[in-house]
Amino acid sequence: MDPRITAKDQIRDTLRETRLHRQRLLAALLLTMVLIVALIARLVYLQVISNERFTTLSQDNRISIVALPPARGLIYDRNGVLLAQNLPSFSLEIVPEQVPNLNKTLAALREIIPISDTDLKRFRKMLKQKRTSNGVPLRLRLSEEEVAAFAVNRPRFPGVDVAASVARHYPLGALAVHAIGYVGRISEDELAKLDATDYSGTTHIGKTGVEKSYEELLHGTVGVEQVETNAQGRRLRILKRTPPRAGQNLYLNLDIRLQILAESLLGENRGAVAAIDPKTGGVLTLASMPGYDPNPFVNGIDVDTYKTLSTHIDRPLYNRALRGLYPPGSTVKPFIGLGGLEMNQVTPSDSKFCPGFFTLSGHNHRYRDWKKSGHGAVDLERAIVESCDVYFYNLAQALGIDRLHDFMSRFGFGAKTGIDVDGELAGVMPSRDWKRRSYNQPWFPGETLIVGIGQGYTLVTPLQLAEATAALANRGQRFAPRMAYGAQDPISQKLTPLPLAPGQAVPIVQSANWRRVIDAMVKVVHGDRGTARGIGRDIGYTIAGKTGTAQVFSIKQNEKYDEATVAERLRDHAWFIAFAPADDPRIAMAVLVENGSHGATAAAPIARKLMDRYFADHPLPQTAAQQAANP
Repeated sequence: MDPRITAKDQIRDTLRETRLHRQRLLAALLLTMVLIVALIARLVYLQVISNERFTTLSQDNRISIVALPPARGLIYDRNGVLLAQNLPSFSLEIVPEQVPNLNKTLAALREIIPISDTDLKRFRKMLKQKRTSNGVPLRLRLSEEEVAAFAVNRPRFPGVDVAASVARHYPLGALAVHAIGYVGRISEDELAKLDATDYSGTTHIGKTGVEKSYEELLHGTVGVEQVETNAQGRRLRILKRTPPRAGQNLYLNLDIRLQILAESLLGENRGAVAAIDPKTGGVLTLASMPGYDPNPFVNGIDVDTYKTLSTHIDRPLYNRALRGLYPPGSTVKPFIGLGGLEMNQVTPSDSKFCPGFFTLSGHNHRYRDWKKSGHGAVDLERAIVESCDVYFYNLAQALGIDRLHDFMSRFGFGAKTGIDVDGELAGVMPSRDWKRRSYNQPWFPGETLIVGIGQGYTLVTPLQLAEATAALANRGQRFAPRMAYGAQDPISQKLTPLPLAPGQAVPIVQSANWRRVIDAMVKVVHGDRGTARGIGRDIGYTIAGKTGTAQVFSIKQNEKYDEATVAERLRDHAWFIAFAPADDPRIAMAVLVENGSHGATAAAPIARKLMDRYFADHPLPQTAAQQAANP
């Protein structure tokens, strides 16, 4: 011991240490009491004051709401032929959090099942959008052989499995694709516009055709599952389930047998056929050729295939029936003739001399007739039957462009038909105001003449011309064309017809004028001098029709059109409009063959074969004479 430290010093140190110890103990006790009080206060806040709020949060953390996508409604034709269905589909899915080494797993899977670079790119993109506890599809549409190949190796791949789902499928492939359309994956733009609740769990939406137009009806109602999960989000059990309600089935007016024939008759030609029931507006056929297979679009078409389709010279993705704009040629002559009668610019007996050309007063330019030698003296009936251009040059000049525009607009020329499929174009029925708005130019007298024969600025779609023909057949009563006939409840199987869409009737004061024009159209097919008389032989019903040939390019005054020397894609378009039977129409149609040269030889035979098929499937009632001959 240090001799300098006395006993007194030792006593002093002990007392100081004891005092310091007691102070620290008291401070610790006070701090402990404060902490206990704070803990009790916090427990009171959590358990009493905020009990309801935190109970809800706890419940939400434990229970997750899972959306159950509904089965999409099926699509049938008018006879019950299935056009769009849902088939079982198998995909290879990976739960990332359960895979020890993702890159190594992907490499090993590619040795068993073909996995393209596109599949990997899509997988990695979706990987960033989904939870690691959820399955992310790697390969879609596995074949049975691929499913079996993976099943054998399943134990080697923890976190990888085959998932079953349903996928949209079009069993008839390219048939009627421009009418039916297809579904595809929901894009980011579409997702921003959709109701998030209605489309929870849904990955596909209608992109074109009736698949798009009737999306709300076909989609159905989403279901809900309450699922108990752990802290990592893994499913433990289902607490409550509200099943989804499948979308309604859609029955179309489309007659698929007629559609098959229309597309086969167009064959390798580019063209379109639109056929309508005049009494209802129901679309019996809507063909646009060439077409394409919609099935690759369902889960995402590869870049190379899409590029091939989108850049193909024949434009298979283009809906010619709704969006193709063409000069109607001589198919407008019955309508213009009706306008001339209605506005008292001509009478049925009025005659005009056709020398093979027409000239405006004070001008040398000759507006030629298709018949170089001319038709001689021609009245309205003969002008329609033989398609005399000179007669309609005269009539168009007498009517003037403004009255011509106003009357043709009554039949829907220059306006959309209102069909229940998106994307149609309106066409053009020119007027002075239209040209001033479009080109900031005045209207010239010669332009009126060529409008009178369906050339110049006049443009129509095949559907538009078919709807106008149906209105003519119906003697003025118009209906907006309708693809869909009715909706069927998937549970009760009750089919409810959808409402018709009557349009504004064409006002004609002199009802006898309908008969005069229609009688002339009958002679186009059944008369000795009709331009379509070739299809009128050996026929058991009466067709009213009109041929049309529309120029693709202008011919100079002193040039001659020589089909043999003109490039195929510069040849005239071939048209034919028709309805039958003429006295009680059941079908009206417009047939277009691009660069088909002559309506009588390229388009009219297609219409005849389609009508033969239609009346073979829907026989006309026998007349008294037929009943007597076949007792």
